Amino acid sequence: MSQEISDRAQRAKTKKALLGEDVDLEQYTTEAGEHQPITSLGEIAKDYKQDLLEAGIEPSEKDRSGSFLQRDRSVVFSRALYKGLEVMSTTDALSKYNGLKDYLWKAVPVDADKYTAEVELAPSHGYFIRAAAGSKVTIPVQACLFITADKIRQNVHNIIIAEENSELHIITGCSVSHAVNSALHIGISEFYVRRGAKITFTMVHNWTGGIDVRPRSAVMIEDDGVFINNYILMKPVKSIQMYPTAYCVGKNARANFQSIIFAPGNSKIDVGSRAVLQGEGSRAELISRVIATDNAKVIARGDINGTAEHVKGHLECRGLMLSDTSVVESIPELKASRKDLDLSHEAAVGKIAEEEIQYLMSRGLSEEEAISVIIRGFLNVDITGLPDELAKETKRMFDLSLQKVM
Repeated sequence: MSQEISDRAQRAKTKKALLGEDVDLEQYTTEAGEHQPITSLGEIAKDYKQDLLEAGIEPSEKDRSGSFLQRDRSVVFSRALYKGLEVMSTTDALSKYNGLKDYLWKAVPVDADKYTAEVELAPSHGYFIRAAAGSKVTIPVQACLFITADKIRQNVHNIIIAEENSELHIITGCSVSHAVNSALHIGISEFYVRRGAKITFTMVHNWTGGIDVRPRSAVMIEDDGVFINNYILMKPVKSIQMYPTAYCVGKNARANFQSIIFAPGNSKIDVGSRAVLQGEGSRAELISRVIATDNAKVIARGDINGTAEHVKGHLECRGLMLSDTSVVESIPELKASRKDLDLSHEAAVGKIAEEEIQYLMSRGLSEEEAISVIIRGFLNVDITGLPDELAKETKRMFDLSLQKVM
């Protein structure tokens, strides 16, 4: 690490985040036993395979162009199976490529808060994924950040680069063993979409009710670049706070965020997405579907900032309440500093209409079946931009998750 970056991190060690509940880092430890590398994902213990499958990770690597698996604070497996693709730990990539330091902490400030500072001061790998210029990696890469130890603090820094005119599709699953009661995951992810490139990034969070989660992500998109982000959360979690930002710095750059959130139990969720439209003709679409039940609380944020000519942005958030003790709060924000642009938003929060339930019951469904049909329809966002195999995989993960919560 450079001295300047280290000094900035040191000064931010106690800096609370602007949003979300504060987490006491000292409740969690960076002391963890080393896990030995494996030669195949098939060597993962049987008890863990279901946890990985529910996060979209296929141990057989069927229909995958590469794989990365980090267990606690150890990288146990990484390889690329596709020409023009690199997959390795960020630690190894920084050692291999001196120029990679030009990407480190450029999209996400190291001193944003104590969580970013913590990852710099006590890092534990993370993944580096890069598609070479002109490479079309349409078969998805899979990456998993897996927690198997109680009270662990997993601090990861991910760097993803799509070089000029390349295409990269990624399924990333953040997951925890069913035997873990409490842990903290901090994930820094910096994406770089070069001129004419495209990244499709599908993230599945497969947590439990004792996990605190603090991702910090940002994307830099150059001329004619495209970034598509799909986020799925269908399991309980102690708390999540994240607000990924896409900087459309290039002409005709495009960002698309789509989120599906089912919040049960006592989950505390503060999530959103932000787009800064700096390049002429750049565009953004932010769409979220949120369901809250039991005692869950969800704050769904969205923010589009238009600063260049001929930009367009749309923000949409819909929330559904399934209990009188849950909370959904929608906070859309639009900011325009030019006259020749087009920004819009729509937000709605409500309950399942009784007449919809009665109609379906009149067609022969039980009340429980009717509610299930309505929920499936509500959450069935048309996730765009996915190749066929990735679309099938995303639907499989969605159906599997919904079966678990219904």
